[in-house]
Amino acid sequence: MGQSQGHTADESSLRRVTIALVLTGTFMLVEVVGGIISGSLALLADAGHMLTDTMALSLAAMAFHVSKRPPGGSLTYGYQRFQILAAFVNGLSLLAVVGWILFEAVSRFLSPKDILGETMLVVASAGLVINLVSFAILHTGDRENLNIRGAALHVAGDLLGSIAAIIAAIIIIYTGWTPIDPILSIAVAALILKSAWSLVKRSAHILLEGAPEWLDVEAMQKLIVSRVSGVDEIHHVHIWGLTPQQLMLTMHMSLDGSVESQSGVIRDVKTFLQEEYGIGHSTIEVDVDGCADH
Repeated sequence: MGQSQGHTADESSLRRVTIALVLTGTFMLVEVVGGIISGSLALLADAGHMLTDTMALSLAAMAFHVSKRPPGGSLTYGYQRFQILAAFVNGLSLLAVVGWILFEAVSRFLSPKDILGETMLVVASAGLVINLVSFAILHTGDRENLNIRGAALHVAGDLLGSIAAIIAAIIIIYTGWTPIDPILSIAVAALILKSAWSLVKRSAHILLEGAPEWLDVEAMQKLIVSRVSGVDEIHHVHIWGLTPQQLMLTMHMSLDGSVESQSGVIRDVKTFLQEEYGIGHSTIEVDVDGCADH
C-alpha cells in the first residue's frame, strides 16, 4: 500500500511539474520580447527568473524519472536522493537570479532608461495569469516533497515579479517615474532571497545526513527505553533521510536480563520507530558484553 501510494504521488507530482514547465517555458519567450520592447527591468528580471524556472522545472521532472530507478550496483539506496540534489541546485539558481537582479537594478539607477508602460502592463498582466495557474498546480501537490516545493518557490517568485511589474507599469503610465521599476525589482529579489535560502538550507541539511529538524533524538531514545519492554539503554544513534519522507536509522541497543528473545525486542523497536516516527528503515545492533565499537 505504501509503495503504491508513493508511486501515485510521484506520478501526480511529475504531471504537475510538466504542466508548469510548458506554461513557464512558453511565456518566458513572450516576456523576454516584452521586456526588450518596453525597456522594463522588472519584466527582464522576471524573464530571467522564468528562464531559471524552466531549467529548474526540467531538472525537477528529470528527478522524478531518475528517482524511480531501482537500487543496484554502487547505488544501493537507489536514486531517491537525486530529488534533493535537484532542490539544492534550484535554490542555488534562485540565489544567482537575485544577484543578477540586484546588479541590473544598480545599473538602472546609475543610467536610467525609458520604459514603455503600456507594453509593460500588458505583458506583466498576462504573466500574472500564467504564474497563477502554474502556482496553483504546484502548490496543491505534495508539499513535503522538496522537489515540488523548490519548483513552487520558483513560480512564486515569478508571481511576485509579475505583480511588481504591474504596479511599476501603472506608476510609470500615470507619473512617468521610471525608478519605480528597479526599486520594485529589488523588493522582489529580497523576497526571492528568503525563499531561496530556506530551500538551500533544508536540502543541504538532508545532503549532509542531518536528522529531521522536528525530531528530538534524546527524547526518542528515552521513549524507546520506557515504552519497549526489554530495552535497557540506547546509544550510537544516527538518523537521516534519503528524502524528508524516507527516514533511516542505525543504533546500538543493550538489553536487560529479562529478555529471552533478542529478535523479538528488535522487532518491537522497529515497529515502534515506524508507528511513532515514520522511520521505515532501521538497523539495530544489540550489544553483548559491552559495545564492540568502544
